[in-house]
Amino acid sequence: MNSVPTPQVRELGFEHSRDFVPILEQLGVSLLLTTYQSGHLVSIGVHRGQVRLTLHHFEHAMGMTRSNEWLAVGTRNQVWFLQNVPDLAANMAPAGTFDGGYVARRSHFTGQIDCHELGYDGERVWVVNSLFSCLATLDDRASFVPQWKPPFISKLAPEDRCHLNGLAMVDGKPRYVTVVSPSDEAEGWRPTKDRGGCVLEVPSGRTVVSGLAMPHSPRWHDGRLWVLNSGHGELGCIDPAQGTYQGIERVPGYTRGLALHGPVAFVGLSKIRQTSTFGGLPIAERRAELRSGVAIVDLRSGKSVAYLTFPQGIDEIFDVHVLPGVRTPFISGPQPTEDGMSAVWVMPPSRL
Repeated sequence: MNSVPTPQVRELGFEHSRDFVPILEQLGVSLLLTTYQSGHLVSIGVHRGQVRLTLHHFEHAMGMTRSNEWLAVGTRNQVWFLQNVPDLAANMAPAGTFDGGYVARRSHFTGQIDCHELGYDGERVWVVNSLFSCLATLDDRASFVPQWKPPFISKLAPEDRCHLNGLAMVDGKPRYVTVVSPSDEAEGWRPTKDRGGCVLEVPSGRTVVSGLAMPHSPRWHDGRLWVLNSGHGELGCIDPAQGTYQGIERVPGYTRGLALHGPVAFVGLSKIRQTSTFGGLPIAERRAELRSGVAIVDLRSGKSVAYLTFPQGIDEIFDVHVLPGVRTPFISGPQPTEDGMSAVWVMPPSRL
């Protein structure tokens, strides 16, 4: 088991299966994970055949989205924007280690809106605003700009009525969302969380599929709609035209956070707490076997082929993001010195 000391996580232990490193090397990718429980963005890369894992403080880190220029990270009160700095990363010590990276540059203060997943349409960042049960965008003159709400939500109110939590972008537009229950009452999703989960189409509001257990992380990949049936610890696939759901693979964790790249899916795994939120879910019967980390599922066979898990230090994963073409990312967050890193400055080339 490898370990990484950090200021707030006294020791983070991680383990991985034999095939984890070869798969990342073959795909030429690295991973970013968020964990709201410990408040970190976790980067996972491979350097000289070994996993290189670093942690970066982001309070209550949640959803991520990315453009060519920026990486956006949703947190408790803000959406942070990190600038893509490939040239800078290549020159960071130790020399020859990093081939891509991001540096915190600015943030938008939303206030505490229970921000969940994020999406990017080429111009704007879309925010899953769970507290107000809506999709929103950002504007300098407002905390957030409501853009869409499910048809069963009668008004915007800070009541987390349906626990809107996931967003799938298709052709650069919001297309599918997940809700835990189609409720129009304050926290009305809780009594039916084990069976009330739905995937809705945007903007029509049509229910594509229902009967899921706390679904998360809808994703459109290779012409298919994928989703996590989290209360069962399962990766599944949806046929939007037929309105059907098919379970593909069950993994040893509460599934939340999904990234797809080529023929594989990277599935976030979480342990579940002894709280009312997770009580009564089918996966609670498997509590003893649950792990936190990420599983790699081969979409061709529908089978898990590799894992990286955290035996200690991190119990819950929220989002998983793939960095294509980057094997070892360099990250400088809003608190680099607390992450055990040196401060980083970016200036125009003409001023260097």
